[in-house]
Amino acid sequence: MLEIALDARRGSFHLQVECRFASDWTVIFGPSGAGKSTLLRLLAGLDLSETVRPDRSRVVLDGRLLTDSASGLWLKPGRRQTSMGSQQSALFPHLSVAANVAYGLNEINRGSRSARVEEMLELVDARSLIDRRPRDLSGGEAQRVALARALAPLPRLLLLDEPFSALDGAASDALLTRLQNWTAEHRVQTVLATHDATDALATAAEVALLHEGRLTALGPAAEVLAAERARLAHRLGSV
Repeated sequence: MLEIALDARRGSFHLQVECRFASDWTVIFGPSGAGKSTLLRLLAGLDLSETVRPDRSRVVLDGRLLTDSASGLWLKPGRRQTSMGSQQSALFPHLSVAANVAYGLNEINRGSRSARVEEMLELVDARSLIDRRPRDLSGGEAQRVALARALAPLPRLLLLDEPFSALDGAASDALLTRLQNWTAEHRVQTVLATHDATDALATAAEVALLHEGRLTALGPAAEVLAAERARLAHRLGSV
């Protein structure tokens, strides 16, 4: 369970979110500029600067306090047991795919590290890319590798920001299904941010509707996105 109480500003933008994600898989849905990326970065512990000033912040994961402005607690990303993947793959250009996925796995021995890298690349259907460099990858391939890197540490909380934007519909759906099965098996709580209603509806999971920095609805996808489902059906029927 993920409990969130955040009040933060980025320039004129004001994010105010207070909720509890009880589902193992939650989709944050909203248009560009709604605050999805800002919310994920705050959950990951990545934004603590003059441009993002949490006036109030409290984040609790499975009873463990990650952030608490009242006591001045702000755990660094490495201590949160969280991983984040985004549409910007941010792979290290001088490292091979294998080395990119293995980055941050220094606490396990070399044999286990190699096995973990192969397992994660197999999961995202990128095993054949293991010896390549980022410059030799397409956008979709780079996103697969970045996702494998995010999964490799076996996080307790996985944060995904438009992670399939460079993949076509069929590839995105297939990877989404694989990922959901894997996170359920390993009991990894996942929060996926997207502006694509099809991604949200395909998961049949909990959906948090974000608009202009405010959470306007939280519940089953079929209920929260009923209007979006109707709009998509009408658009498809008009083609």
